[in-house]
Formats: sequence, structure tokens, C-alpha cells
Amino acid sequence: MYQDKEGPYSKIAGTGGYLPEKILTNADIEKIVETSDEWIVERTGIKQRHIAGENESTCDMAEHAARQALEMAQCKPEDIDLIILATTTPDRIYPSTACLLQERLGCIGAPAFDVQAVCSGFVYALTTADKFIKTGAAKRALVVGAETYSRILDWEDRGTCVLFGDGAGAVVLEASDEPGIFATQLHADGRYNDILTVGGQVNQGEIIGSGFTAMNGGEVFKFAVTHLSKVVKEVLADNNMQADEIDWFIPHQANMRIITATAKKLHFPMEKVVTTVSEHGNTSAASVPLALNIAVRDGRIQRGQTLLLEAIGGGFTWGAVLLKF
Repeated sequence: MYQDKEGPYSKIAGTGGYLPEKILTNADIEKIVETSDEWIVERTGIKQRHIAGENESTCDMAEHAARQALEMAQCKPEDIDLIILATTTPDRIYPSTACLLQERLGCIGAPAFDVQAVCSGFVYALTTADKFIKTGAAKRALVVGAETYSRILDWEDRGTCVLFGDGAGAVVLEASDEPGIFATQLHADGRYNDILTVGGQVNQGEIIGSGFTAMNGGEVFKFAVTHLSKVVKEVLADNNMQADEIDWFIPHQANMRIITATAKKLHFPMEKVVTTVSEHGNTSAASVPLALNIAVRDGRIQRGQTLLLEAIGGGFTWGAVLLKF
């Protein structure tokens, strides 16, 4: 929505990620619902996904990812003065999972809150933290995306249960005199609220309606490709940049067909696109920071490179972040 010409800037100082130990392959899903590995791979590109253990919570996974990011940033928990946690699957109705994470880490006193923008959650949270730092309201923020999405899936619905997995990713965002986040764009259109939703409500201790994910896959695909390419063009225009100046494109890992179609529309070569969807499935708010962390730790992403992050989620919500790592 804007581009700052002068500092202070916010810059990623560390990344972290966590995936549960349990792996659910397409062969495993074939035993649960009428589908096949060939059908899943052809339509989604997904081969496996990680599933949280019975006693493993969203906060547990967030803590693992957060501590990794803090270690890379050479930062102690007490140095953090803002926690924003993006999740669709909080551990409680309240308090926020961000507050639960704050207790675990021991950085008491810093503002801590959750962001609910479904799969766009991390992009929304990162953008929000960027604004805190650029206005001087925070100097060092912990931004996390964490999901136990498997717990809101109907395992008899092959249209949704094959798509999602669990995990967490995190970054430490610090104030810097050097450019970090250049530009951000966030959007939403609530008219599409029924296309991808969990429609149930809690009333007197019971769920009224459905507690499972419902999705119109064809409509999601059409909307995603059109609006993701549009928001990427917006954020590039904010900084007077062209697509060929981007070193790495890190999209939301929803579906390989969406990623490929968006990259093609933007003329991004696939060798510059970070993809984890085949191994992780769609981890919702965790997908972008998980993909970022993996590419940082395997050496593909280097300091000084320009990255473009984007995501779209139920709402619909969507957004993009342009930054120098």
C-alpha cells in the first residue's frame, strides 16, 4: 500500500521452522478415503504432509519454530518487544496462542496477539510487524505462522483432506538502517466468505454447524491465480521493480497448479520459485515462513537477495511482501 523511501527499515534477522514427526503419505490417505496417489499428485502436486501428534499443540510447534528463529538472529526472548502469531487453529478460543507462546518464551510485557487471515495470515502478520517497527513502536518482533490444520478436516472428504498439513514457521524482524521490507500489499473481499470456510460457531459449549473445512476448489483456483498475479504486480510497482529483478519467489504452498499458473502469468521461471507443497501439503499460515526457512537453511537464499512473498486465504484475504533478505 505504500513504499518507504527512508528508514527506519525492518529486516529479517532470523528464520525458523518446525514440522511434526508423523508423516501421512498419499498411500496412507488411500486407506482412509477413495482416492489415489496419481489423482492427488496430478491435481495438487502433494505427495505427503506432516500431521501433529495427539498431544502436540499449535503453541508447541510455534515454540520450536520461534526458538530456531531467535537462535539464528542471536536474540534472546527478552529482547523481543512484539509477538504476532498467525493461525486459523488456535489452541484456545482465548487467550491468543501468541500469549501462550509468550509465556513459554518468557518475554513478558511485550504486546502479543493473533492474526486470523487463514493462509494469508503470515503475510498479514509480517506486514503488521513491519508497520510497528517503521513507526518506532517496536524494535524487534517475533512473527510466527503455526497451524494444526488436520484437526479441522473431514477425513471423509477427499476434496479437502488430501490438501492440508500441520507445521510452523517463524521470523525475527528487527529495526535496521538498511533496507529490508520495501513494500507490502494487503487485500480482502468478504463477498467470497463461503467459498473456503469452516462455518461452525461455538454456542453454549457446542459447535453449531460444521467444524470442518469446506471448499469450492474450482472457484478458489480461478480467484487465486487472478488476484495473486495482480497483487504481485502491485507490490513490484510500489518499488518500481520488474519481475526479473526478483531472486526468489516464495508463494503460499496451496497447490502446485496454482503456483505454476501464477509463476507463468508473472513470467517467473520455476527455478526461482521456492516450493515445498509436495512434501508439506498446504500448511496454511505456516506455509510461507516454512518455505522461507527451508530455502535459507539449505543455502539457496543468501543475504542481500530480493524476495517476493505472497499468499491467499479464506475470506478471501490476500497479500504480498517485497523485501531484501
